[in-house]
Amino acid sequence: MRPRRRRRGVHARYGWRIYALPLLIAVSALVVFQTVRPSGDGSATELLDPIAPDSPAEPIVTEAPPGQTFNPALFSADLPPVGGKIPETGARTFQVLPGTSEVIGSGQLYRYTVEIEVGVQIGNPNVEFGNLVQATLSDPRSWTNPQGGGISLQRVDAGGPRPDFRVILVSQQTAREACDYSNGVPYDSSCRKGDMVYLNGARWVRGAVSFEGDIGNYQRYAINHEVGHVFGNKHVGCPVQGGLAPVMMQQSFSVSNNELHELNKIADQGTDIPADGFVCKYNAWPFPTAGS
Repeated sequence: MRPRRRRRGVHARYGWRIYALPLLIAVSALVVFQTVRPSGDGSATELLDPIAPDSPAEPIVTEAPPGQTFNPALFSADLPPVGGKIPETGARTFQVLPGTSEVIGSGQLYRYTVEIEVGVQIGNPNVEFGNLVQATLSDPRSWTNPQGGGISLQRVDAGGPRPDFRVILVSQQTAREACDYSNGVPYDSSCRKGDMVYLNGARWVRGAVSFEGDIGNYQRYAINHEVGHVFGNKHVGCPVQGGLAPVMMQQSFSVSNNELHELNKIADQGTDIPADGFVCKYNAWPFPTAGS
């Protein structure tokens, strides 16, 4: 796939817009979170009706052929305007999806749960989210690859051992509250805060401009990127023109170093990205060539 065409600088294209957005949203009221956590004995807090565990083993992945085009006026960090229905709001409480796995990999063991915000509606959450998270994190291209430095992962259920981190599909509004939309970069994103990995439902169903309509690989990227923060990985830029983007590159916003450099001027993302003109190809995996 040929490299994406370089865009002009964010300031040149968007002028006042890139500064006005944070000012407009800064007046939003802060919302206090209600998070439902497993109790100390490993039992789950009861939440509404349980989600049935009788789902197929294989995840359902909605993938579109790469090559989707967008209006040239659409900035790379904007949420794509077409795609699935966005889960805008939820209850800000979370329900563990049933499912367990064997220990995958060798090295330091991290246990995790897969959860969904109460009120977020997707077709079959066990299959479309729960199984996909498990399949992604169990893949040899993910973080349990030996090149990852000795990491093993195990999915646990609500009644199992206490998890080290929780992968949660949340509504657009909950993600905005958790991920500093009002005080950071004013574009929809996912994030990791402590042991909470918040995956933005709006991005889950719409993806990112840089992924050119490939929703399935975007979803895998979002899982791997945010879980990568659990292991202490920071944001990075595109290392070589036309190469695969590192999974810790902020591909939800762009695969262009110049654009990420400009966004860092709005809110520091923890890593200086050079404005060197490099543009990468989108990539969902920490170790994309594993097993090939």
